[in-house]
Amino acid sequence: MTDCLFCRIVAGDIPATVVRETDTTLAFRDIDPKAAVHVLVVTKEHFVDIASLAQADPELTGDLMETAAVVAETEGLLADGFRLIFNTGAYGGQEVDHVHAHVLGGEPLGPMVCK
Repeated sequence: MTDCLFCRIVAGDIPATVVRETDTTLAFRDIDPKAAVHVLVVTKEHFVDIASLAQADPELTGDLMETAAVVAETEGLLADGFRLIFNTGAYGGQEVDHVHAHVLGGEPLGPMVCK
């Protein structure tokens, strides 16, 4: 998809600070981090969200989760903990319509949802 931001990053058309790359996934630093560590993990193949990915390709879903876990480990987040977030749809706060996980940590993150 030529108009998808994350597809363009995967293609190398837009630069990113890559943390990890596999045959099926790419992990890179968020340009507007919400925590001391904020890495986005995307599938190289375009899927709109985690629900559509999980239904269409459980194996790729596993690859995405494995990459997120490795990122958490290499970023030193396992000892103190981290948050893994998938925003899905408008109510979920999804801003880019390409499945992606946010790996957040490196500091206390506070409550899950603020009201």
